[in-house]
Amino acid sequence: MTQRPEPRLPDPNIVLYDTLTRQKVTFEPTTPGRVGMYLCGPTVYSDAHLGHAKKEVAFDVIRRAFTHFGYQVRYVANITDVGHLQNDSDDGEDKMLARARLEQLEPMEVADKYMWSFVKDMEALNVLKPSINPRATGHIGEQIALITELIEKGHAYESAGSVYFDVRSWPQYGKLSGRRLDDQEEGVREAVREEKRDPRDFALWKNAEPGHIMRWESPWGVGFPGWHIECSAMSLKYLGEGFDIHGGGLDLQFPHHEAEIAQAEAAGHAFARYWMHNNMLTIGGEKMSKSKGNFLTIQDVLAQHDPMVVRFLLVGSHYRSITEFSDAAFESARSGYRRLSEALHEVERRLPGAPAGQNTALDAKIAAHVQAFEDALRDDFNTPKAVAALFGLTTDLNAAMNTGDVPRGTLEAAQRAYRDLGGEVLGLFAGGAAPTQSDDSQVVGALMDLVLKARQNYRLNKQYAEADELRDTLTKVGVTVEDTKDGVRWKR
Repeated sequence: MTQRPEPRLPDPNIVLYDTLTRQKVTFEPTTPGRVGMYLCGPTVYSDAHLGHAKKEVAFDVIRRAFTHFGYQVRYVANITDVGHLQNDSDDGEDKMLARARLEQLEPMEVADKYMWSFVKDMEALNVLKPSINPRATGHIGEQIALITELIEKGHAYESAGSVYFDVRSWPQYGKLSGRRLDDQEEGVREAVREEKRDPRDFALWKNAEPGHIMRWESPWGVGFPGWHIECSAMSLKYLGEGFDIHGGGLDLQFPHHEAEIAQAEAAGHAFARYWMHNNMLTIGGEKMSKSKGNFLTIQDVLAQHDPMVVRFLLVGSHYRSITEFSDAAFESARSGYRRLSEALHEVERRLPGAPAGQNTALDAKIAAHVQAFEDALRDDFNTPKAVAALFGLTTDLNAAMNTGDVPRGTLEAAQRAYRDLGGEVLGLFAGGAAPTQSDDSQVVGALMDLVLKARQNYRLNKQYAEADELRDTLTKVGVTVEDTKDGVRWKR
């Protein structure tokens, strides 16, 4: 492996789609050379599902791309372990408490159990760990302080031990989703209407009724925070005012992200400058739903598919497009990932014995594919086009390797392209899918040379049945033997 080049200067030509302005804009960081990103993380009351995989992989690639383009990234993703009520309303039961009752556990046992399950899923999908992973229960003080600011500024009010945000006091409410306040569905129970000035007001702090296990002291009595307030408080704490990017699933745009903006800005704090949302996924052409019986957890999928194939399927669609999960989609992803990983493996298998020098014509093609890959990511992180550039690289490289030896310098350039772009940016080739050249792979290479010599001897002695049997055995363990005009070749 050749030495990596010096770190590059931050790229000023990255364009992203901003949900708030509903257009593509050129990214301009708050602090030159640095990116502050906040992602709404999971509510840890059950195993993570495919929707989480789509979101986490999408923003993981965006984070990796910024790093590749020379930025220093602080990536904050929260853990919701209190306050998220069922049906996303202000009158349901806390999801943590409902699961704790079902499993006969303490709420924090539930939170830790499913948080570590989520972490394990993300590790399998090669999602990088956040720079900071704050939990809602660890930031009750910050949430109370923000609620106090809102009350003092006349944008929130106390009622029966709870505190609500007064949406009528903030005319900009609805600017992210484009929903006019008068058009929003009221959809709340009459009992709750009596507690609110307006049925569309949302909870900042909820009064804890007797028997409610998760409870904290506050200026308004014993209670617990609403769902939305945690993200406003924690993003401001760790990224500062006017931070760069807030991300999340399209389903969070309203009411969660709308509420986050209102809470922060009404309290006088500059909030996220760019908003990015990933689209949903479908299974067999239908939106994933427990009621439809097509609900799949990440663990369900990883029990049947290579994690890198799952990740390849996800990066094969644009983050703002719907991703289809189906048998056909997985088969296509499996085939595509195999093609890339086998090409990388072949490059690294050849490197130790490759002749010195460069193939300038092939070097130019490799550089063009790298340029196409980076241009695709500069354009709103277009991963399908980036993957297409890797396939173009693979086509040209395989053609050259099939016609003879490729010089070491050119193989090293190809290896860098696969490892830096496919590996570091797209997050592929983890877990040994395409092993680097090591002592083990050198041993495998030497053994394969002996096996192929034995097969050739069988053929020279007209022992064709034995030669075919040897080839069939290799095929069963995933090794393909090819007879070409330049000799016998093998690949995984």
